[in-house]
Amino acid sequence: MAFPDIIHPASTPSPLSAPNAKWRPKLLFLVTEDWYFCSHRLPVARAARDAGFEVVVATRVQAHGGQISAEGFTLRPIAWRRRGDDLLGAGRAISEIARLYRAERPDLVHHVALKPVLFGGFARRLAFARSADAPVSVDSIMGLGSGFSAAGFAARLRRPSLGIALRLAVGGDRAWVVVQNPEDHVALAELGIDPERIALIRGSGVDASRFAPLPEPNGETVTVALVSRMLRDKGVLDAVAAVRLLRARGLPIELVLAGPTDPDNRGSLTSDSLYSLAAEPGIEWLGPVADVRTVWRRAAIAVLPSTYGEGVPKALIEAAACARPIVATDVPGCREVVRRGETGILVPPHNVDALADAIAALAGDPARRGAMGRAGRRLIESDFAEEIVARRTLALYRAALAEREAQR
Repeated sequence: MAFPDIIHPASTPSPLSAPNAKWRPKLLFLVTEDWYFCSHRLPVARAARDAGFEVVVATRVQAHGGQISAEGFTLRPIAWRRRGDDLLGAGRAISEIARLYRAERPDLVHHVALKPVLFGGFARRLAFARSADAPVSVDSIMGLGSGFSAAGFAARLRRPSLGIALRLAVGGDRAWVVVQNPEDHVALAELGIDPERIALIRGSGVDASRFAPLPEPNGETVTVALVSRMLRDKGVLDAVAAVRLLRARGLPIELVLAGPTDPDNRGSLTSDSLYSLAAEPGIEWLGPVADVRTVWRRAAIAVLPSTYGEGVPKALIEAAACARPIVATDVPGCREVVRRGETGILVPPHNVDALADAIAALAGDPARRGAMGRAGRRLIESDFAEEIVARRTLALYRAALAEREAQR
């Protein structure tokens, strides 16, 4: 089944398209962490600002508040975390967000990722009820993740209640849902979300001029890199096991792990465990990396053996932009960037032998690596450049605001 890149509501002229229009619609982003906003939503926010929106960012502020304010955005700190809210804490957070919405009175709220979608959706209902001034809601599902794809008993118990909560949060008028891959589109429709109000916008985009093709690294040893938060669900331990196998076969391959631990995530590896892994020959953990291009200058192959569906992994988009072939698991999101046999190799999740064989195949074939890297770069330029993602998102904003004005 094919899905359009973006689904438009009624073909009503956008308020922003009117000549001499002085109205500046207020756009409020609700994002859990300030670093995530800067990493994944900043290009869209800049495009909205340049198109005449007043931009407000509500998030937990740690190290990136100054960067957000320097863009000319209004920053509204929120005291919450991505995980760890009990029922009482969730209620407090939703009440705080509802108060913020009533104070700011945005025309459009953009909830980014699952927790902001849930909490922000309930807060929007609480703040505005049936008011004609209720903002439009754009709810970005950045991948349904293990809550919907995990196979364990606990996950199966959680899934129905999570589905009900999601349907209640995003259902109703003036709410639009953005997904990053077709599988999430199908999953949300099966949960009861109106498929006519789901837009497919692949990924968060990448600066294709900054992430330019890099030359093949020199040397006999082939470096494989996994760029990610250091989570078990990202397949960090599978990547380590695969490289152990390859080195035991005598192949000159090393693994670089680039990314921070994530104490807010139950699946995070600890610093101690990562230092222990890095003590092994052929394994290196860099920790957080300010400029990931330094990793791709060293590494000839990108790897991401995720054990569950992603949205569209930004690390893979950046690797492909740098003309690196990819070995990833055959799960939603990864297969948007890894076109089988064209831009990389897909392997079954949890299959360390298949992962090792795929890495070995690319490590031993420089010509194939080069061809896949060039194909990946072409894919980025045609589908994943940040200006493409920003343009499609702005089109949805305008259409949603036009629908709101027509309903008024």
